[in-house]
Amino acid sequence: MSDMILSVRNLVKTYPNGVQALKGVSFDVKKGEFLVVIGLSGSGKSTLLRCINRLHDPSSGDVLFEGKNISRLDSDAVKSIRTKIGMIFQHFNLIPRHTVLSNVLMGRLGQMSIWKSLFGMFSDEDKNNAIKYLKLVGISDKAKIRADQLSGGQQQRVAIARALVQNPSMLLADEPVASLDPATSHIVMDYLKKANQELGITIICNLHFLSLVRQYATRVIALKDGQLVFEGSPDDITEEWFRKIYGDDAREVRIN
Repeated sequence: MSDMILSVRNLVKTYPNGVQALKGVSFDVKKGEFLVVIGLSGSGKSTLLRCINRLHDPSSGDVLFEGKNISRLDSDAVKSIRTKIGMIFQHFNLIPRHTVLSNVLMGRLGQMSIWKSLFGMFSDEDKNNAIKYLKLVGISDKAKIRADQLSGGQQQRVAIARALVQNPSMLLADEPVASLDPATSHIVMDYLKKANQELGITIICNLHFLSLVRQYATRVIALKDGQLVFEGSPDDITEEWFRKIYGDDAREVRIN
């Protein structure tokens, strides 16, 4: 279907040590969705995102992105696909000694020639776009400051701007607020929502806290032991479902 941006079919990932992180996971994502993936640590959430953008190679199964099966592409083709799939990590992955603006511009490297990227020869358009996305995440006043002088929440906002400057059609966010306090988490999630609603970017985000899930997700899937155990709207996650996903000993406070 043309409104589908991603189709995952029977995705399996077995690591060399024998751990089977994903066991035949299948789901679809429509363009413009804000899909949240929930589940315990070790349930396969991070592996799923890394298989979608081919940071990890799937053991079997298919990943169709914008109608193209990307699960078996060679490295050059994968590099091209990755320019359309932005990625945000839990630990920001910024270059501490570089300025905020320089870190954002790193998002353009995948679309530049090796020669230009070696010498940091960014175009005026690239620089203007970098400033535009820093404004979008409310941090353009920090453009000339070194990244290691920012708070954790500010660094994650820089990472979002770096992903947006790729001009992606889909953004993967792997536990983007796991290391942040609750108030800062909401600020970062608000900017992801802004990218989703104002720029029309499809977002797949791994989260732990259901308060955030209910506030930001348009749809939810849940993984448990590498298998898909739930798919539906945030409001469908009853206490019974919560216990199925997180176990009987899960603290109920997390569903409030």
